[in-house]
Amino acid sequence: MSHSSYQSNSSEEVKKKVKVFTYIAIFCFVTLLMRVWYLQIIKGNEFTELSEKNRVRRTLLAPKRGTIRDRNGEILVSVRPSFNVYLTPEDVPDLKKTLGDLSRFIEIDRDAVLKKVKGVPSFKNVLVKHDISRKEVAQVEENNLYLPGIKVIVEPLRFYVHGESSAHILGYLGEVSKDHLKKPEYADYQQGDLVGKGGLESILEPYLRGGKGAKEVEVDVTGRELKVLKSLPSQTGNHVTLTLDFRLQKALEDYMKAKDDGPFAGSAVVLKVDTGEVLAIASKPSYDPNLFSAGISAKDWKRLINAQSHPLQNKAIDGQYPPGSTYKIITAYAGLQEKLITTEDRVYCPGFYKLGRGRYRCWKRGGHGYMNVHDALVQSCDVFFYSVGNRLGIDTLAKYGRLFGLGSPTGIQLLGEKAGLVPTSSWKEKLKKEQWYPGETISASIGQGYNLVTPLQQVIMMATVVNGGKRFRPMLVKSIHDNSGKVVNKFQPELLKDPEFNQKNLKIIREALLGVVNEKKGTAWRARMKSIKVSGKTGTAQVVRLKSASEYPDKKVPYKFRDHAWFVASAPYEKPEIAVAVIVEHGGHGGAVAAPIAKKAIQKYFKLYPLPEPDGTEAKADSQTPPKVEPNSPPKEL
Repeated sequence: MSHSSYQSNSSEEVKKKVKVFTYIAIFCFVTLLMRVWYLQIIKGNEFTELSEKNRVRRTLLAPKRGTIRDRNGEILVSVRPSFNVYLTPEDVPDLKKTLGDLSRFIEIDRDAVLKKVKGVPSFKNVLVKHDISRKEVAQVEENNLYLPGIKVIVEPLRFYVHGESSAHILGYLGEVSKDHLKKPEYADYQQGDLVGKGGLESILEPYLRGGKGAKEVEVDVTGRELKVLKSLPSQTGNHVTLTLDFRLQKALEDYMKAKDDGPFAGSAVVLKVDTGEVLAIASKPSYDPNLFSAGISAKDWKRLINAQSHPLQNKAIDGQYPPGSTYKIITAYAGLQEKLITTEDRVYCPGFYKLGRGRYRCWKRGGHGYMNVHDALVQSCDVFFYSVGNRLGIDTLAKYGRLFGLGSPTGIQLLGEKAGLVPTSSWKEKLKKEQWYPGETISASIGQGYNLVTPLQQVIMMATVVNGGKRFRPMLVKSIHDNSGKVVNKFQPELLKDPEFNQKNLKIIREALLGVVNEKKGTAWRARMKSIKVSGKTGTAQVVRLKSASEYPDKKVPYKFRDHAWFVASAPYEKPEIAVAVIVEHGGHGGAVAAPIAKKAIQKYFKLYPLPEPDGTEAKADSQTPPKVEPNSPPKEL
């Protein structure tokens, strides 16, 4: 092949290759142009919107809960600023590494956070920790370049101003559960939101919560906020005014102190007898609801739920106890009303009561001698009431127990109230498949056996006796108003039942209750006052039946076996204003332990709300011995 022929063939091959590469280049360019056209023209708006969402993020702002105040305007619950740590999963390239780095500055539960992240969309904020300190805030902010997706947000935190005081009434906040989120009424809640979990915080959740706000912020690639573009502030919830007087509430709680030989557990309630307003309601031991606001630690939660004295229990409405001798008020009224006894009838007490082969002891071993209804209440003679109860029968006795509000919830504005128990023959037959025995009526007539009451029921029973038979629904909330002061809801005293009480028989009971405190042999002499006449009834509720005194020869009965101490009272006698009920768990005798607490509460009330003297000056609530009140002298025997 000649040299010229070779050059010609080589030139043709080059031209073919150039043409192929040219076609390929044109195809690639056309394809790229079509792709650009598709992205810019066809999908342009969509990608522009997605890009904007990556740059601008909408964040919800927590609502501001309304305040809770006492009847005088004292703030009991408010809000304060809280520094909360959140993470946004889509901004975190390596979640475990970021959480590990974060744990160098603040203590966190990494497993709990990882579990939360799995249950939410990647663009949602996930709460890592509530209420970190200012020092921790500074450390997180200083190292935010190394903590992608982590941010500190300032939010309102529920603040219980007086800590443990009134905790069982106010309640606490906790993170909304997944079960709640499924319910329609929680449609505007999301994981991490706080919700009322107890007390009034739960009952009044729709009023107190307020409304969420929102803001749009510009963020960088790590999720850090650069600037706020738009903001809609959150709304403050309604404000609540209670019937409580915090001065009396705090004083009552202070009177319920731990004893030298054991812890203090029990409850006390102070009620206005003419309206049903609760002025103070205490349950001991208590807890600090602020622990829950910032997310309670596993250690604190375990301590509260494992405590033998049950600090989370509201003993005023949830504690059920045998009423002991306070139930003799019911037995006495029933006996009078059924005309089985009169004020002149007497029963002889030799220190025991015989029924068949049974022998039922009186608390006074040597006996009280001859007792009428007045003296029997004053000296709390068991034998007198054994006799009356046996003649009444359990079903008649139960009828009068219910008449005074026992055996059913009072209807207070709180969740978890127990009904107590007023036993009947049909109740036992249905529940235990056994007949009722007369010996059980003997026990029931002095408030033992199956009888169970709550402290709130007890104070209502006492109020019903002294106000002439009117039973009110106990009130805790006076009014609810918005930020402008406009009343949203106002509550009025509610008369639950106004049965036909025999006023003559109620007067007999009231006179005897006055004697319980003021007569020489009265069991509640420790509650006496000089200027103010107090009436009341002691009670000692047996926890376990000890075989004999020799079982504990040194008289040191173990704490858990000791009797509960009761005292119910009202004052002043002439025109009652308040009723009080006190129970001290394992406290012993009501007159020795519970009565002094009630006396201090009554003294405190009349220091706050003095009675006018006949000359127009204010009476002093002191503790001097009052004038003697003489008992009736019965001429007749039963």
